[in-house]
Formats: sequence, structure tokens, C-alpha cells
Amino acid sequence: MSGLTFTLKAEPAERLDLSGLVPSKLAGLGARGIERLAIGTTRHPLHVGDVFAVTGDDAADIRFDGGSERFDRLGEALDGGAILVEGDAGIHVGRRMADGLLEIRGSVGAFAGSGLRGGVLSISGDAGDDLGGPGFGEAAGLAGGTIRVSGSAGARAGDRMRRGTILITGDCGPNAGCRMIAGSLLCKGRAGRGAGALMKRGTLVFTGGAEPLGPTFLDNGPQDFIVLRLLTRAFPDIFDGRPMRRLAGDTAVSSMGEVFVPA
Repeated sequence: MSGLTFTLKAEPAERLDLSGLVPSKLAGLGARGIERLAIGTTRHPLHVGDVFAVTGDDAADIRFDGGSERFDRLGEALDGGAILVEGDAGIHVGRRMADGLLEIRGSVGAFAGSGLRGGVLSISGDAGDDLGGPGFGEAAGLAGGTIRVSGSAGARAGDRMRRGTILITGDCGPNAGCRMIAGSLLCKGRAGRGAGALMKRGTLVFTGGAEPLGPTFLDNGPQDFIVLRLLTRAFPDIFDGRPMRRLAGDTAVSSMGEVFVPA
């Protein structure tokens, strides 16, 4: 058996709904059956075979040869197996993933990893706004698993996250970790304004520093917690073990969260 490969024929003329192209939904379907699946989002019918050349037969190992910022909902509800995208992807990538590996070798749009519950979402480029955040009307965002971004992230990364880990090699936009319920967000770069706003619990680590936090954070001074040493061992490419100072908050809602910035 060989991995199931979707080779992009040309840039799609419309946004695509690729939520159906995951192992659990493709298992048992032959190439012809897969080519007939609808992926269009307009009134004009558009099917897999119109956009991709389909080869291979192992639905547990999926590869997209060529990407596009119009690839929406790719890897949604993934519950096992692996998906690799050679290129960019659109919005809602990896939304509500439960297990498996989703690797994007490019950049992605907003709401990547929204409501992620398990598995690993790896993004080689940049991520748009609301990385790991809640969907519209939802009370919580990231609920487990790991998101790794090799580039930078937009606004509100980790909004309302309740558990799991977000690792960002570049910078974070404004309001990183806002309304955080629990979990950990580590950023090697610098965080924009409003980091940790209204966070209840959880840990934010900004190795490159952050814009001044709100007045409802309490500066606890330089710290040498064991957890910082553990983070150095677990994520040496994100946190290098430099001296850090701890700020507790957000006391506007709780004082059980913590933000670490360089001492």
C-alpha cells in the first residue's frame, strides 16, 4: 500500500471545504469514490477530481502535494493517522482534532487548531488570528494536544485555552493567552499588547519579552522555579533557560495564572 496523495492541479477558483478528506471518512473508498466527493463552497458543483489528481490507497497516510490558502477545514475532527500538506492552508485547519498528526509545511489562516482536543498540529510557517481559540459561541478553545508554529502567530493565540500546549517560535500578536483557563503557551519571540488579559489560570512564557502587561498583574520578581528547568529540557528550541521574572494574574478575575518574561 502507498499513501493516499492529492496532487493539486491548479489554484482553486473558490474556497474549498476539505473537512471530509480525513482517514476515518476515506477508509474503504477507492480513488473513483474519493474523486466524486463534493468539496465546493459555491452554487457551482465542485468535486475532488476537479481539483486534485488522486493516487495511492492508504487512507491512514494522506499527503497533499501542493497547498493553497483556500484549503479550509483541512484535518477537521482528525482522530488518527497522519496528514501532510506541502504548502499553505486556509482557515479552521485542524479544528477539533482528537488524535493523529497534521503537518502543514506552509502558513495557515485564522482559527487553526480551534477546539483541538488531542494529537499534534505542526505549522512550518505563520498562523493567523485565534490560534487554538474557541469557535463562534464556544466557551473554551484548546482542550488538549499540542500546536507547534515555527513562524509567528496573529492576535489572540490561546484565547480561552483550557489545557494542552502551544509552542510558537516567532512572535505573538496582541492578546496572546487572553481569557486563558489553563494550559501552557510558550513563545520564543515577543508578545504584543494585552498578553494574558483576563486569564484565570495557566502559564505563559515569553522568552523574547512582552509589551507591558495590564495593571492587574502582580510582579513577583525574578524566579527560579523547577518548572522553568523542565521547560528548558522539554522545549530547548523555544525556551533557553534564561533568568525569568514572574507576574501573577490576571487579578481582575483570578490570581492563579502566571506570565514569565525575561528578568
